Amino acid sequence: MTERPAQRTPNRQLAALIAEAGFSNAGLARRVDQLGLEHGLDLRYDKTSVTRWLRGQQPRGTTPALIAEVFTRRLGRRLTAQDLGLDACAPVYAGLEFAATPEEAVDIVSGLWRKDSGSHAELRKIAFTPAGLVVPSRDWLIGRADDRVGRAEPANRVPPQGRPVVPRQRGQAAERGPGQKVTGGDISALRSVGELFRTLDNAYGGGHARQALVRYLEHETEPMLRGTYGEQTGRRLFAAAADLTRLAGWTSYDIAAHGLAQRYFVQALRLSQAAGDRAYGSYVLMTMSRQAVYLGHGREAVQLARVAQQGVGTSAPPVVQSLLHSVEARAHGVLGEVRACTSALVRAERALETARAGDEVPYWARFFDEAQLADEFGHAHRDLQQFRAAAQHAERSLQLRAPAFARSRLFCRVVLASARLGLGELDQACVLGAEAAGQAAEMRSVRALEYVRDFERRLEPYKDAAPVRGYRDKVAAFG
Repeated sequence: MTERPAQRTPNRQLAALIAEAGFSNAGLARRVDQLGLEHGLDLRYDKTSVTRWLRGQQPRGTTPALIAEVFTRRLGRRLTAQDLGLDACAPVYAGLEFAATPEEAVDIVSGLWRKDSGSHAELRKIAFTPAGLVVPSRDWLIGRADDRVGRAEPANRVPPQGRPVVPRQRGQAAERGPGQKVTGGDISALRSVGELFRTLDNAYGGGHARQALVRYLEHETEPMLRGTYGEQTGRRLFAAAADLTRLAGWTSYDIAAHGLAQRYFVQALRLSQAAGDRAYGSYVLMTMSRQAVYLGHGREAVQLARVAQQGVGTSAPPVVQSLLHSVEARAHGVLGEVRACTSALVRAERALETARAGDEVPYWARFFDEAQLADEFGHAHRDLQQFRAAAQHAERSLQLRAPAFARSRLFCRVVLASARLGLGELDQACVLGAEAAGQAAEMRSVRALEYVRDFERRLEPYKDAAPVRGYRDKVAAFG
């Protein structure tokens, strides 16, 4: 005897909100489809679909989040899928939301930190979603800094257990908890931690200390964001949190956790808006553009680079302008758009030429110098198969680049090896490639390994040549 299927429960929450919003079933379906198009999704819901939802059927994938956003826009208050009696959105969408308020931004990003800190392997397997770039970048571009980010201490605060607060003795260490006052020293500590992890990332790869960074965000940064602080301190706190969150995304990107990295970047973008730091938001968008280039999404990369430019206008210092144009050039290069790429490279070069020693440059742009610009030129010319120019610029970058930027030097060495190969200089290409492979073996960077693998794919037509056999013997010795 077969069991009868479970009876669905009518969704009264959704029905009530449809009535409040004044939607017809067809009207709701149409708005969900339109919002889906904003995310690059081809959804074809109709009034019958809405009828099924009202009868208790759960829409799949990202649709619950889209339905919630439709009602949020209509009713002017933030609603979640659960508020509509629907299941939470699928992981493919979670974390890509551009929060409506600073409080919601803290909830979203801290949820990411906690899941990542808990070694959720599935989180690191989430796919990169090109369509998920559209809404956050648009909302950042048209948005403005939040009116208020400060958090006052609640009046007559009672401890959760109902026990009186025991004053801490002088010199006694204590863990930070939510509600504690945030000081300038706390924010300086966040900045120092960021510099430490940046140095480790540059030298040893994103996998070296990524997990420690995420745990720091969970155990130190989240309690600060849920602490008490005034407006000025709050802006500085959100700025520091944005920087560390972008770095968590950058290190995730370096270990090929691309979907997770994308989510960190989106949340860093939102935190930068709360900080009122428009320029840093543009830097996050440039980072997102770089990831899109690496993954071969050139069109999205161009769009992100241009949104970053529009967001800061012409007021940015020359170094930042040069960085903005070089990022756009890389995006055009991966698309094979010679004219647009060359034009952007020229703008980048001219902007850097106007930079002066006394210019006020944001800390996050100080890495961008002649060595980095030459690196960008080398990559772009390689992508355009202009190998002589690629070799010239890659060599210049290696001459100028400081040893501390070990991973960047490795990337540039592979670009030079590929350029030498393109020029028919097989022996020199294999020598350079073997040097890079040896360096990659010492790092915890999937990107470094992928650069070497890309070079090896280019070697395939010459696999029986003596230099290539020698290269393989050397690489095999690295284990």
